[in-house]
Amino acid sequence: MIWILYAFLSAIFAALVAIFGKIGLQNVDSTLATTVRSIVMAVFLFLLSLVLGKYSFLPQIKGKVWLYIVLSGIAGALSWLFYFFALKMGLASAVSAIDRLSVVFVVVLSVFFLGEHFSLYAILGAVLMALGAVLIVMK
Repeated sequence: MIWILYAFLSAIFAALVAIFGKIGLQNVDSTLATTVRSIVMAVFLFLLSLVLGKYSFLPQIKGKVWLYIVLSGIAGALSWLFYFFALKMGLASAVSAIDRLSVVFVVVLSVFFLGEHFSLYAILGAVLMALGAVLIVMK
């Protein structure tokens, strides 16, 4: 169940992205800030992979796996780009609340693309998350 710890750490660091990003965007173009952030992330992850010796696994990535990894990278870049656009103009709490609707989208899309099945509780949870996002954004 270590994945639960990783998921919480992901959420904490995602929150810090919003806080540090909002502060950093005060006098900077959001596209440039996203680009710099992406370079920092790429260098950090490259060095981490190097230190952990992960590059020996590179030949194991073949065919369609490359395609989906590249598509995931493009989707992630677009997500960051639009996130920083929104963060530049909106409240960090509101932007983050709407951004976290990605969980609701994953629930819906995973049914169609991954064949996952969800209980009534999971569906209710997704609906409540959507309502929560709307309530956070409302003035």
